[in-house]
Amino acid sequence: MSIAPDQVKAPARDAVLFRSSPLRTFLAVFVILLVSYLAVSPLVALIVRGSGDSGGSTVMQAVVIGAVVAAAYAWSARAALNTWVRVSAAGLELAAQGSDPILLAWADIESVVVRRVGLRTVLDVTPVELDRVHPVQGEGPGWPAMEVTDNGEAFMADLSELWPGPRKLRRELARRLHPAG
Repeated sequence: MSIAPDQVKAPARDAVLFRSSPLRTFLAVFVILLVSYLAVSPLVALIVRGSGDSGGSTVMQAVVIGAVVAAAYAWSARAALNTWVRVSAAGLELAAQGSDPILLAWADIESVVVRRVGLRTVLDVTPVELDRVHPVQGEGPGWPAMEVTDNGEAFMADLSELWPGPRKLRRELARRLHPAG
């Protein structure tokens, strides 16, 4: 399990924190299940030649099933995959899916890309050199996952459940990487 951002002193006063949100995960899974259940119910009723259930009963079943499954998913499976990104004048801190947090100064970053992969939003951070990556605290499970990109080896983090959200993170990264003036 990664270190929570609250356990790590921010490298600068202007730090902006983006972290996994169980509530955001719950809402996303709930909406997907609700829509899926309501879309499939008429087909099931047609196959079993009508069960006599009213539309209100179907909606209530969808809400209950969606809420129970989404809650179980949000607070069990995803809770173990704590991801957070902190952006400040000092650089970018990243702890992804149970990794140790790392810190890269802006001068040590080759590129930062926020992109879509299917339904997920992913952050790729390519360091200038791996030797310039700094662990934030002690030894633990290791660095965030890495992948090979066009720019070289990059740290990868799933931003799908990050709050305040990938769009705001993109704006904050653009502000830091390309300062006005």
